[in-house]
Amino acid sequence: MKNKQITSYFKRKNEEQQVEGIDGEEQQETKRQKGSTSEPVIGLDSCNVKVPEIPQINVNEVDVDSLERDPAKRLEMWKYPVKVREQVRLAYISLGVYQPKLQEYKPRGPKNNLRRFKFAWFELFPNWLEYSPTKHKAYCFLCYLYKDKPNEQSGHSAFTSEGFENWKKVNDGDKCPLLKHIKSKTHKKAFVFATNLVNQEAHIENFIEKQSEDQIRKNRLRLKGTIDVVRWLTYQACALRGHDESSKSKNQGNFLELLKLLALYNDDLANVILANAPKNCKYTSSDIQQEVLSIMANKVRRFIREEVGDSWFCIMVDESRDESKKEQMAIVLRFVDRKGVIRERFLDIVHVPDTVAATLKDSLWNRLSNQNFDTGKIRGQGYDGASNMSGEWNGLQALIRQDNPYAYYVHCFAHRLQLALVCVSKEVDPVHEFFANLTFVINVVCASSKRHDELQKAKATEIKELLELGEIKSGKGKNQVGTLKRAGDTRWGSHFNSICSLVKMFDATRTVLKGIMDDTTRNTRPQRGDANIAYTHLKSFEFVFVLHMMKEVMQKADALCQGLQKKSQDILNAMHSVSATKVSLNNLRNDGWDSLIEKVISFCQRYDIEQPDMCAPYKSTRYRPRKKDLHVTFEHFYRVDLFMETLDKQIHELDYRFSEQSIELLSLGATLCSKEINIGHIVLLVEKYYPTDFTEQERNHLTCQLDTFQVERINNAKLSKIETLSDLCQTLVETGKNNMYHLIERVCRLLLTLPVSTATTERGFSAMKIFKNRLRNKMSDDNLANSMVIYIEKEIANMFDADSIIEEFKDLKGRRVEL
Repeated sequence: MKNKQITSYFKRKNEEQQVEGIDGEEQQETKRQKGSTSEPVIGLDSCNVKVPEIPQINVNEVDVDSLERDPAKRLEMWKYPVKVREQVRLAYISLGVYQPKLQEYKPRGPKNNLRRFKFAWFELFPNWLEYSPTKHKAYCFLCYLYKDKPNEQSGHSAFTSEGFENWKKVNDGDKCPLLKHIKSKTHKKAFVFATNLVNQEAHIENFIEKQSEDQIRKNRLRLKGTIDVVRWLTYQACALRGHDESSKSKNQGNFLELLKLLALYNDDLANVILANAPKNCKYTSSDIQQEVLSIMANKVRRFIREEVGDSWFCIMVDESRDESKKEQMAIVLRFVDRKGVIRERFLDIVHVPDTVAATLKDSLWNRLSNQNFDTGKIRGQGYDGASNMSGEWNGLQALIRQDNPYAYYVHCFAHRLQLALVCVSKEVDPVHEFFANLTFVINVVCASSKRHDELQKAKATEIKELLELGEIKSGKGKNQVGTLKRAGDTRWGSHFNSICSLVKMFDATRTVLKGIMDDTTRNTRPQRGDANIAYTHLKSFEFVFVLHMMKEVMQKADALCQGLQKKSQDILNAMHSVSATKVSLNNLRNDGWDSLIEKVISFCQRYDIEQPDMCAPYKSTRYRPRKKDLHVTFEHFYRVDLFMETLDKQIHELDYRFSEQSIELLSLGATLCSKEINIGHIVLLVEKYYPTDFTEQERNHLTCQLDTFQVERINNAKLSKIETLSDLCQTLVETGKNNMYHLIERVCRLLLTLPVSTATTERGFSAMKIFKNRLRNKMSDDNLANSMVIYIEKEIANMFDADSIIEEFKDLKGRRVEL
């Protein structure tokens, strides 16, 4: 509705002589039963006219993210400095009226009191009525905005500072306090002020010159070009601004250069941009670019909020330092959408002053509250194993469970797997020495660009010789020249990639080391000495043996690592994958020795590596010779003391870090995807872990649904093929069985909400390093957050066309030209 129509509507409603009261739900039902033909007229006022929405605004002196949403805890408007009050009001209007949807509203007085706040009242008074979940009182949003003095009229403080909670009078017809309040002079005055503030086009300083339709079309085309360029550059993680954007500059920056490129292929655009644009309407300034970014990012966040809806969700949080040494906290939401598909959405990244659990919780809660998320719907938490996150008493997960006891914490599975691999590499001495020697060899070979070039040249020569001998075949994508890769404790799967790179580049690595040792003119004695030590490692049978052994072990663990990082992975399927990996490693321990030793011997024969006599007595070179060493053969050492001990340690670590018995919730829910559902386990799961999400009647009805579902699953072709919990939830939605088995679907959604890994947050930090690099380390926190949201969730950002962005841009504030 246009602003003039709002004003006329307001005047017309003021002339009405009588406004009927609100009948309670009980009274309305009584009238219907008596056959009353007339429905009660709900009290209307001009304050219920929908005020045009104002998107997120740029506030220079007010931190919008720190504004308190709870009306009982907000700072009084008259306490703000006069010069920033209008900015605070605009910020609050952009955030909207605070109307939380709670599962139950607390009554006044004893708990059995039936009189309490009702969510339906928000629909009757959508634009001013607010509710405080801490004080359990109602407030007026408009009156709060224009309370410029501490003193108030008698009775008016009930909807501002004190709050209203006399619920029994709401159903008192014409005496309803809500209706009396909207007819008060103070409230009407506040409404007029709010309307004028929104209608900034009528302000004298923002007077808009009337222009022709052709000029408006040109203005929109000019702005559309800016939007498309900003969008494309953000998708590619490119900088918008240039170092020198003056007309004499040879490179005016990505934004202007790309805009000029578009003009070469579009004459209409070329005629309205840059030099052909009015000086007050070029749409190329940094402020305009930031406004476009903010609008697009807020549209993505609102879409995510609508996508979550009223469903349960999980929060995944991790923190990392950016290029400017600021601590940034990434927030990712995991939920199941309406189609039964698991989604993990990047919501925001927040700068936090420290990594204390209380600070992280306050920042997280404020951001969720600003996006109108109901924290009571949180049913899972996913973090790494740091003490400030996973601490049982003072960690973030413990603080959140104080407010929401059913938000269960799951330690990131990918972190667990990485810790298990690193633990084995440190506890088994030969394996620990192997990784230390592996790092040393890679550092020596890749110490300079010259050595790196020699490595690739040697590999290319090797490939050419093998092709001539016919040992390998040529083809598209085959026989690529690579390089050696370093391993890192915090990089998942990096140990396996490092081992594979050395196996592939083994001969080329030896060639480079030989060249370093033989070149006495260019290399110093210490350099030749390091190369000699590295070459000795490569000629060692023990080094080659551990190289192939760890490749076999980590190859099986790498498949699990890649599976755990999938967004669609559910926690029950992840536990099955862990169990399968344990079985595979156990089979390798029992039956894999013969095949492994054959590979090692064949590799040693190929590269002329000396092999020990496996039947000869083993003499330890690590420790002081002992008599009992003579009773141990080389085969016993490599097979029992090295091969089996490594696998035993690996299996033990996986059992310790992925203990199904320690996670009762998972073991109870695992039966839901089995051929025979254990109904007792599912009912126990619901009663023990989700008591507030199922009533006693629903728990009884769940048993009947499980009985029927178990029979139908055998006869239904689609249901019988289900193997994972995710497939079950999607199939129920696709076949429409979710209406019949709605309680089973609810159990599936609760279990699927539990997180598997924090890979999505790690990917967010990878994007942060692309955006905020050494040359862009001064970008603001809002700019970084908006850019990352658009970049990571570009699938959602693509859904918004330029016209919708222009409309929000036009309503953001008064413009000097008409759009």
